[in-house]
Amino acid sequence: MDYAPLILSLKLASITTVGLLLIGAPLAYLLVFFPMRGKIFIDSILGLPLVLPPTVFGFFLLILMGSEGVVGRLHEAALGRPLIFTFGGIVVAAMLHGIPYVIQPLKSTYAKLDPRLLESAAVLGCSKTASFFRVILPNSLPGIAGAAILTFAHTMGEFGVILMIGGSIPGETKVASIAIYEFVEAMRYQEAWQLSLALLAISYLILLTFHLLNRKQYGR
Repeated sequence: MDYAPLILSLKLASITTVGLLLIGAPLAYLLVFFPMRGKIFIDSILGLPLVLPPTVFGFFLLILMGSEGVVGRLHEAALGRPLIFTFGGIVVAAMLHGIPYVIQPLKSTYAKLDPRLLESAAVLGCSKTASFFRVILPNSLPGIAGAAILTFAHTMGEFGVILMIGGSIPGETKVASIAIYEFVEAMRYQEAWQLSLALLAISYLILLTFHLLNRKQYGR
């Protein structure tokens, strides 16, 4: 049994999760604590991946990231190669599709923080940036961990967006979900079973970790 698609999925999910946490943590901080006009429109745009069918979202990304798209042309001009049908391309697609799975949990976590913590930090002379690193992040670790777990799990099961942007190139874009689909199409049920059971075990461990974190956080 070739587990290369599963390893590729784990690699994709790991890179996507780390990248989204680095982007999502400060972005959620801005959305929660900084007054700005049109915030509701920004929230709605960031939440679109939750309601759009993955193939529709993937189609829009394909147009944007393809050779004729703005992002695709810029990428080819800078690096001399296309963005779609590459591992880098599916990382970008997975991050764009997974951003609400980081933003929404982090916004909820930040909103529940005791405002007196930030008031005390301001009285002590902490800047907004210092408050983010010294107050917000240390007191939001369970929420950050939950966001990471949700994002990782979502990316592990990603199919439609990855197929639209990456196709099915072995060792490059052929992740586990696509490999299972192709095994079933070819009636290779034994390989489909093996890969599906491996994903089932990983998914269960992810959910178990998530529930254990929640139990620890709420003391139940």
